[in-house]
Amino acid sequence: MTDKEFELPTEGNNVADQPAENVTSNESLESSAAAIADSFKQDEKTVVEPTAEAIAETIADINSDAAVAVTAMPTKAPKKEKKKKDEYRVSNFDIIKNYHRYTAKEKKHYRYLFWHRIAAYVWPFFRAVIIFGLSFVILYPILYMISTSIRPQAEMNDPSVMWIPKTIRMENFVEVWNAIDYPGTLWNTLILNIVSSVLQVGTCALTGYGFARFKFKGKNFFFALVLLQIIVPVQIILIPQFSQFRYFDIFGLFNALMGDSINLVDTNLSMYIPALMCNGIRAGLFIYLFRQFFRGLPKELEDAAYLDGCGPFKTFISVMVPNAASSFLTVFIFSIVWYWNDYYVSSMYFTKANTISLKIDGIANIISMYLTGEVGVASDYIVWMEAACLLAITPIVIMYIFLQKYFTEGIARAGLAN
Repeated sequence: MTDKEFELPTEGNNVADQPAENVTSNESLESSAAAIADSFKQDEKTVVEPTAEAIAETIADINSDAAVAVTAMPTKAPKKEKKKKDEYRVSNFDIIKNYHRYTAKEKKHYRYLFWHRIAAYVWPFFRAVIIFGLSFVILYPILYMISTSIRPQAEMNDPSVMWIPKTIRMENFVEVWNAIDYPGTLWNTLILNIVSSVLQVGTCALTGYGFARFKFKGKNFFFALVLLQIIVPVQIILIPQFSQFRYFDIFGLFNALMGDSINLVDTNLSMYIPALMCNGIRAGLFIYLFRQFFRGLPKELEDAAYLDGCGPFKTFISVMVPNAASSFLTVFIFSIVWYWNDYYVSSMYFTKANTISLKIDGIANIISMYLTGEVGVASDYIVWMEAACLLAITPIVIMYIFLQKYFTEGIARAGLAN
């Protein structure tokens, strides 16, 4: 087949103008091209799909090849355990036995190793003994109180009874409950303590904030007076305070209007007024705690409040008080506990036993009058006295259990900067 046979027809090269044999060859060429095109189309339509057996055989071949490859991979040799140093294999007995054979350098080394091993065993034991001893010293009064309050009076003189009584007598608590009128006494004590503590916390916080942030003449002098309030015992100023509350008058105003002064003894005002004037129980310590805490807060908080138009008092209420919540709670718990346990100040201002501390002081006479109608000896009523003490500390213990987390947080943050 020549090149002329593949020439396309043109205007000057028409099929009609060609010879007959050339036309025949062109037709055969076109028919063969069409047959080839049809075969390609048929091959595209008839695609052979793999069977399930072929797929399974392929997967099996792949898995076998992978297993062979994994087994052919080099495996890491197991790590060898590090050998301990020879000196740590030597026991203390061997050190003592062979001590004379060592050189001066070895003696120094093994001597240090010997005492290091001894300290590793002795110090934990010594620490456990100290902790147990201190815990026992602290818990001994409470354990003795519980053991005594649940036993009969007859077993107090029984030498065979040490800690666990032979007979448990819960009637002791019932008799004490009724003798001291525990619900009424508890209510009076709570009202007196909570109001006094709230007044004292508020005024001491305001005073501590003033010492921490403001500058004024005599600041150091007045703060020295606050420290003296911590140092000077209350017994020194209690008699003048009693006279002031017995004949209470403000610059002679009451005497001029009513003809006589006011007697505030045996009233709760004798406790509320000192708390309001930052002169309550342990008020100097509370002022110092608040001063230290407010000094640690950043001044940028107050500057931002001043830019917003807040005055000093509003800044204290809206900015400083929320940031000092933990310190407020700590001081409040301290104040509650000290007012709760106070006997000396309460006995000077109250002639009637209307608080728990005053009732506990005269519990022997109260129990004796309740049981026998006569005044007896305190040693004869030790069982009821311990039961009364256990009832007295129960509210404080419950309060501390629920507020322990915030109490310790306030103690930790007091005095810390920023």
